[in-house]
Amino acid sequence: MYTNSLQIYEFLEAKNLLQYSPKLWWPNAGTFEVVAGAVLTQNTTWKNVEKSLKNLDMFLDLNSFAALDADVLKEKIRPSGFYNQKAPRLLQLAKNIQNEFGDFESFQKEVSREWLLLQKGIGQESADAILCYACFRDEMVVDSYTKRLLKSFDIEFKNYMQYKEFLESGIKEAFTCKDLNLIYARYHGMIVEYNKIYKL
Repeated sequence: MYTNSLQIYEFLEAKNLLQYSPKLWWPNAGTFEVVAGAVLTQNTTWKNVEKSLKNLDMFLDLNSFAALDADVLKEKIRPSGFYNQKAPRLLQLAKNIQNEFGDFESFQKEVSREWLLLQKGIGQESADAILCYACFRDEMVVDSYTKRLLKSFDIEFKNYMQYKEFLESGIKEAFTCKDLNLIYARYHGMIVEYNKIYKL
């Protein structure tokens, strides 16, 4: 059976799960929309997030988003649930990005995982999603789909970082000269799509 993350990656890649997806799997990678989506997707489905993002269509750049009225934002992200909690956290995050980095491009280049984890409402999964898909960093995202897939191969760990290190280590060893961001981005995408199809 599969004992390392490279074997699992190759197993998933052989299934051609991302043939209809964007290059990095997450829609509109490299934009502030990813930051918003990473928070909105907490405790809900991506289908609901898509409805919220559609409602926010004209406000998905950093400055427009940060200028939104809190009540307006709550109404627009209502489909994602927990809108009374998510709206103020997202607004504060947008303003903190402006205050700390000035603009979104500087945020992409300079933000650290540690800074993100200090922001209210940003846990390890959301931080890695933002770093991987918004900032093009070499970070693997771990979510409930990841844990379910690995469990099906009798692989389990105690905490988030152990899962992350397991997944990244096999890839780093095999792809020393490759674009690790692209590989991690697609790896996580394949895990999600596999779970959707096979209902793990």
